[in-house]
Amino acid sequence: MTSVQASPATAAGDALGVGRAVAARIRERVRRRLPAVVVDALFAAALFAGVCVLSHEVLRARPVSFLLVQTGLTLPLVWRRRAPLPVFCCVAAAAFGQWLAGLQTPTDVALLVALYTVAAACDRRRLMVAFAILEGGIVLATVAWAENHRGVATFASLSAMAVTAVVFGGNTRSRRDHLAFLEDRAVRLERERDQRAQLAVADERARIAREMHDIVTHNLSVMVALADGAVFAQGRSPDRAETAMRQVSATGRQAITDMRRFLGVLRADEPDALRHPMPGISQLEPLADQVRAAGLPTVLTVTGDPGPVPAAAQLTVYRLVQEALTNTLKHAPAGTRSEVRIGCAPDTLTVTVTDDGPVPAAAAPVRPGADGAARSPGHGIPGMRERAAAYGGSLTAGPVPGGGWRVTAVLVLGAPPEAL
Repeated sequence: MTSVQASPATAAGDALGVGRAVAARIRERVRRRLPAVVVDALFAAALFAGVCVLSHEVLRARPVSFLLVQTGLTLPLVWRRRAPLPVFCCVAAAAFGQWLAGLQTPTDVALLVALYTVAAACDRRRLMVAFAILEGGIVLATVAWAENHRGVATFASLSAMAVTAVVFGGNTRSRRDHLAFLEDRAVRLERERDQRAQLAVADERARIAREMHDIVTHNLSVMVALADGAVFAQGRSPDRAETAMRQVSATGRQAITDMRRFLGVLRADEPDALRHPMPGISQLEPLADQVRAAGLPTVLTVTGDPGPVPAAAQLTVYRLVQEALTNTLKHAPAGTRSEVRIGCAPDTLTVTVTDDGPVPAAAAPVRPGADGAARSPGHGIPGMRERAAAYGGSLTAGPVPGGGWRVTAVLVLGAPPEAL
C-alpha cells in the first residue's frame, strides 16, 4: 500500500482555507451578538492600545501631544459606519494636526480604515473627495518624513495602500449590494409564489364549485320533479307514484356515486374513485333516462365516433348537457320537449341542446320559469362558458326565433385544456 504525502504548498493552501473559514465564522458570530458600534469601539480601543505599546518612546517623550493625536485618530472610528465621510474628515483633521506637531506614529492606519468605510458606504463623488484628501496628506507626509532618495518610493507605497483600501471597500459594497439584490429577489419570488398559490387555490375552488353545482343541482332537480309527480299521482295511480319514488331513490344513489367519484379525484385515499370512472358521452343515455323519468321527454343523437375523444373532453360534454337539461327541467313549463345532439369530429366536438318551451316576446337572456316569471341567470351559463373556454371553444345560449331555447357549445380538441 502506498501513501500520498501532501506537498508544502497544498498544506499551506489548506491551512489558509481553514483559517479563512474560521475567521468568517467568528466574524459572523460577533456580528450577530454585538452591535456594529460596539465592534467599532473595540477595534478603536485595540488600535489605540496597540499603537501606545509600539510607540512607547514617543509616549514618554511627548505624552500630551501623543495622547491627543491618538484620541483624535482613533475615537472617531467608533461612528465610522453611521457617518463615514464626517468620520474620515475628523480623522484627516487629526492626522493634519499630527503632521503639524511632527509626530510620526502607526496610528495613521486609521486613515485607511476610514477611507475603506467611505468606499464601502458612500457614492463615488464622496469617495473621490476622501481619496483626494488622503492623497494630499500622503504628499505632506512624504515631504516631511521621507528621505530624499526614497521620496518617490514612499509616495508610491502609501498611495498603493490607499488604492488597496478603496478597492477593498468597493468590493465590500458590491458584495453587500449583490446580497441585498438577492434578498430582494428572493422576497419577490416568494411573493410571486404565494400569489400563484392563491390563484391556484382560487381556480381549484372555482372548479370544485362548478362540479358540485352540476352534480347537486341536476340530481336534486330530478328528485324534486319526481317527488312532485309521485305526490300528484299518489291518489289516482299508486303504481306510478311508487315508480317515481323508486326513481327518486335511484337518482339519490346516483348523486352519491357522483359525489364519491368527484371526491376520489380530490383525495388519493378514496377507493371508490377506482370503481367509478368519470362520466362521458357513453353515460349521456342514462342521463337522458333520468330527465325523461322526471317529466322531460328528451331525444339524444350522437354522430361521429366518440371513442378517440379524450376522457376530460367527454366529461366536459357530459357536464354541459347535464347543466342544459337541468336548466330546462327547472325553468321550462310542463309539456316541454328537449333534444340533445352531439357531433364528434377529429378536431372539434359540437354540443347542442334545444327545447321547445315558450319564451317571452322580448327575448331576454334570462330563462323564464314555469310560472312565467323571470329567473336569475345564476352561475349555470357562466360555468358552462368557462368549461367551453377551457378547450378553446365557445358557448352560446339564447331563445330560438321560432320558439324554444338553445344552448350550443363547440370544443376544440387540439387546444390544451386548462384546469376544468
